[in-house]
Amino acid sequence: MSTRKFHEIWVEQCDATHQIKQRYGVKAAFDYLVTEKLLNFADAAATHPDFARELPRFVACVRGLFTPQEMRTHLARIEWEQHEYDAGNDNDELHDQNELIRESQAAAAERARQFATIKELLTAAELGTS
Repeated sequence: MSTRKFHEIWVEQCDATHQIKQRYGVKAAFDYLVTEKLLNFADAAATHPDFARELPRFVACVRGLFTPQEMRTHLARIEWEQHEYDAGNDNDELHDQNELIRESQAAAAERARQFATIKELLTAAELGTS
């Protein structure tokens, strides 16, 4: 798949977000674009250079679709929801086996790390390149 195709994927997702925002509201649009599309794209960027090259442009597009206050509000909500989800999983009977506990803790830690990175990129005063 060419870089152009990767570019089209996130552009189409950002375009769809306009329609979702108008039809279903900011929360639905934010959840679609950030928690579903951007986090998955960032996950792929960790191992695929083509995704990594497109990630800064995708983040810039997301920053243009939501106000800083909308981003802060919904990022805080997502963090709270994830904390509640993780707390509920701590009591899950399936976690009695040590291997499952280590695996789920590692997955939760990686998910939290990725979310923190995306949160930082979305709320930074300025984006730049090094």
